[in-house]
Amino acid sequence: MSGHSKFANIKHKKEKNDAAKGKTFTMIGREIAIAVKEGGPDPANNSKLRDVIAKAKANNMPNDTIDRGIKKAAGDSGNVNYEVVTYEGYGPGGTAIIVDALTDNKNRTAANVRNCFSKGQGSIGTQGCVSYMFDKKGQIIIDKEECDMESDDLMMMALDAGAEDFAEEEDSFEITSDPADFAAVRDALADQGIAMTQAEVTMIPQTYVTLSDEADITNIQKILDLLDEDDDVQTVYHNWDE
Repeated sequence: MSGHSKFANIKHKKEKNDAAKGKTFTMIGREIAIAVKEGGPDPANNSKLRDVIAKAKANNMPNDTIDRGIKKAAGDSGNVNYEVVTYEGYGPGGTAIIVDALTDNKNRTAANVRNCFSKGQGSIGTQGCVSYMFDKKGQIIIDKEECDMESDDLMMMALDAGAEDFAEEEDSFEITSDPADFAAVRDALADQGIAMTQAEVTMIPQTYVTLSDEADITNIQKILDLLDEDDDVQTVYHNWDE
C-alpha cells in the first residue's frame, strides 16, 4: 500500500472493531446465516461457511458463539431473509468506495448508504462504476510477532498451496491468491497452526488516491465513519491512501 504497512491499517480497523465488538459479531452472525442457508450447516461441505468461520476466528469470535450461530441458522433456515447488496460510489478527490451490506429491507439500506455518501460530499454511482478499479483477491495477513516460521518457509508453503503472491512488510506477511484458491491456501496455513490476523476474500485497489485537502480528508472520514456505524453495512472497500 504505497510504501507503508497494510497491517498498520488492519490493526487500526481491528481496534475500531474492538470498540464495537457486539456489532462485529452481529455482522458475522448474519454472514453465517446466509452461508448456512445457501450451503448447509456442515463447514466440511460448505466452503462459504468455512470462509465465514475463518473470518469469525480472525475477529476473536468465541467458538461457542460460532457454533450457536450455525445451529440457530440451521434451525431458522427458512426464516433467514437477509439479502446481499453492493453499492458503488465516489468519495472526495476522486476516491472510489464499494459498500457490501446484508439487509432485510433494501429500500432502507439504500437510503441510509446514500445519506452517508451525501453527508461526506460523495455520491452513489451505478453498479460497476468503480469496482473495475479493484481486484477481487483472497488476502491473508499474518502478524510477524505471532509467527515462528521463517519467511522463506512460509512463502514456499503458501505458494505450494496455490497463493499468487507473498509480500513481507515491516510488521507482517501478506499472502494473496485467486478467490478460487483462497480456501486451499488458508487451510494449508491453518493445518500448520499459523495464526492469521485477517483471512478473507476482499477487494484490493489497483492504485491508491492520496488526499491533501483537509476538507476532502474530513469528508471521506465522515463517509467511512457513518458507513461503519450502519448496522446493515458489512464491509467497506476504498482506495484512499490513509
